Amino acid sequence: MYRVFEALDELVAIVEEARTVPMTAGCVVPRGDVLELLDDLRDALPGELDDAQDVLDERDTLVSNAREQSDRLITGAERDSEAMLAHARAEADRILAEAKARADRMLDEANGNAQAVIADANDEAQRLEHSAAREYEAVTGRARAEAGRVVEAGNASYNKSVADGIAEQQRLVSESEVVSAAKQEAERIIDAAHAESDRLRGDCDIYVDDKLADFEEILTGTLRSVNRGRQQLRTGAGMHDYVEYPHGMDEGPQPGPAQMAG
Repeated sequence: MYRVFEALDELVAIVEEARTVPMTAGCVVPRGDVLELLDDLRDALPGELDDAQDVLDERDTLVSNAREQSDRLITGAERDSEAMLAHARAEADRILAEAKARADRMLDEANGNAQAVIADANDEAQRLEHSAAREYEAVTGRARAEAGRVVEAGNASYNKSVADGIAEQQRLVSESEVVSAAKQEAERIIDAAHAESDRLRGDCDIYVDDKLADFEEILTGTLRSVNRGRQQLRTGAGMHDYVEYPHGMDEGPQPGPAQMAG
């Protein structure tokens, strides 16, 4: 069959490479080469055709054999699959049974452990409860004793504070009375000082007025003497009466306001 296709390819190449006949669609090919290729085809085709005919003749047999082989394979596969499925089911049942048994054992062990843990927990809880009760009683006793001590100390401090407050109150009352008496005495002294000041001011005014009156009399007498002297100088009488001293001018100095107040 390979030689047939090779010869056909060579014929196609010769025709494609052949010279064209002018004014026509024909071409000039080498006759010998073409005849040789055709002889090769003639020699090769019968054998190939015989082989193809043999294949056609044996087709039904081959198809029948293939179908039988396929049926055998399918049947065997079905048997194998059913066997494998049965084996898988049995293995699954076995594994499931083992898993269930193992789960039951684990559950029993877990229940046993849980019961043991619960018992231990109950024992520990009771122990902690008793210990907490004893600790509570001890703490409560200490707290009561401390509370009593604090209350006693508070009462003592309260009584002391009350006594100190009463003493301080009495002291403040006494100091208040002393302050009130001192204030009254100070007011009395201030009033007396004001009265004495007013009296001294009055005495001073009287003394000054008296001295001014005496000075006025002296000035008046002096002016009269001066006027008479001037008059005598004008008239030439020759009589000199210059000054007339008032009564008491030759006596000692008069007392001042402070001496009068004394």
